[in-house]
Amino acid sequence: MKCYILYASAVLFSFISAETVQSCDSLIYCQGKLLDTIQSARIFSDSKTFVDLSQRQSPDETLRNFKKFMAKYNDNPSKDEVSKFVEDNFKDNKELVEWTPPDFNENPSFLDGIKDPKVLEFAKILVNIWPNLARKVDESVSKHQDQHSLIYLPHGFIIPGGRFKEIYYWDTYWIIKGLLLGEMTETVKGILENFLSLVDRYGFVPNGSRVYYLNRSQPPLLSLMVGLYIDATNNKDWLEANVDTLEKELTWFLTNRMISVHGHKMARYACTSGTPRPESYYEDTVTCQSFKDKDKEQCYKNLKSGAESGWDFSSRWILREDGTSGPDLPDIDTFRVIPVDLNAFLCKSFKELSRFYSILGNVDKAQEWSGRADKLEKGIQKFLYSEEDGVWYDFDIKSGKSRKGFYPSNLAPLWTGDFDKNPETGEKVVQYLKNNNIDDFKGGIPSSLLDSGEQWDMPNAWPPLQEIVILGLKNTNNSVALDMAERAGEEICRCVYAGI
Repeated sequence: MKCYILYASAVLFSFISAETVQSCDSLIYCQGKLLDTIQSARIFSDSKTFVDLSQRQSPDETLRNFKKFMAKYNDNPSKDEVSKFVEDNFKDNKELVEWTPPDFNENPSFLDGIKDPKVLEFAKILVNIWPNLARKVDESVSKHQDQHSLIYLPHGFIIPGGRFKEIYYWDTYWIIKGLLLGEMTETVKGILENFLSLVDRYGFVPNGSRVYYLNRSQPPLLSLMVGLYIDATNNKDWLEANVDTLEKELTWFLTNRMISVHGHKMARYACTSGTPRPESYYEDTVTCQSFKDKDKEQCYKNLKSGAESGWDFSSRWILREDGTSGPDLPDIDTFRVIPVDLNAFLCKSFKELSRFYSILGNVDKAQEWSGRADKLEKGIQKFLYSEEDGVWYDFDIKSGKSRKGFYPSNLAPLWTGDFDKNPETGEKVVQYLKNNNIDDFKGGIPSSLLDSGEQWDMPNAWPPLQEIVILGLKNTNNSVALDMAERAGEEICRCVYAGI
């Protein structure tokens, strides 16, 4: 094991140049020999375990202790010795405290409309999950932020659960929809203010509230979340206080994630950090081990960009040289893809920001963002829409062709409302889904038709993708599409009910 740790470190550091963009500035959690030595030793089966630990002392003291430790063992400690160093210098303490949202309501009014006793029981179970997942960051994190990878947030929030003990960006859109259905508007406001505070600090919303996520974002849904809150509360004073921060976030995407495609500015996921993800450090080094120098760095960038998409990982981003999808993660090439859903999300976000400025009486800003939405929508229709199939496909920049595999994201513009409102739209989409036998699957709409072994592929059915397809069909207002949407909704509800 000693030889392996030394070899792994040598391989990693041989390609890192002064120009390489790191995951973040921390020499504990994001870069450097300490991180590499500990993660290469594999003292934890999950790489995330180490980077979620807090330090027992200041980072400077931790680094001094590490320098002495490495000198003691001639830069080649054993796995057990590394484990002892971690035990002496890090701890798994209570960074999060359990929190009961003050506006939690066991019996929100929507329950009154449910007549079926089994469905009512099911809905009540879901409502009562909120307190089990509600957390606040302990004040000690604020006082000693540099000793934690967890980023301090001022308000309570909802965590996904399991190994995920922090707030995540795009997951939160659906959390907020559920909270608003439960009439928990104060909790929603606090969650939104957490995200806005991240934009104020970093210029964008990170993937999650850990410093090792500061190299990437996630699907841009903050303006859509705010739209849900404003529709529920009509809180114009709050909107006026925060609308410029929403503009700041969308400007970040315009500055950092756009590429010109035949004269049209289109968005893609393109993380510039060319090192392993700290929370998946060992796994990434294995994935990219066959590459050298700049190719290895690009492999890490593509992995981080795939994680930024929220689809980590999927055959959507795994492209062979000829452009076909494959199951081999080292072939990941996220940079090569113009994703349908990212561009649809941005287009809808631009429209929402325009709406917010209109509400506040700022005509110039409203027109500015409406104009940006119009330009992006034209690009979506020109490069991503298939007149033949009636859906939108990801675009392969390298080949200049559409990627015609089935993914629920192919219907994202229906969900965001960026489509021609005519009767044929719904009919074409239904036929497309039938041609791919999507209505035959039990347990929900699959993430793809390729069983690659990755999470965001066949046979897995993820809740956000269920909504994108089901509400997308509903938005066409076509009777055949509405019927398919109802059947798909019933199927996923049966699946979740069985699981609960």
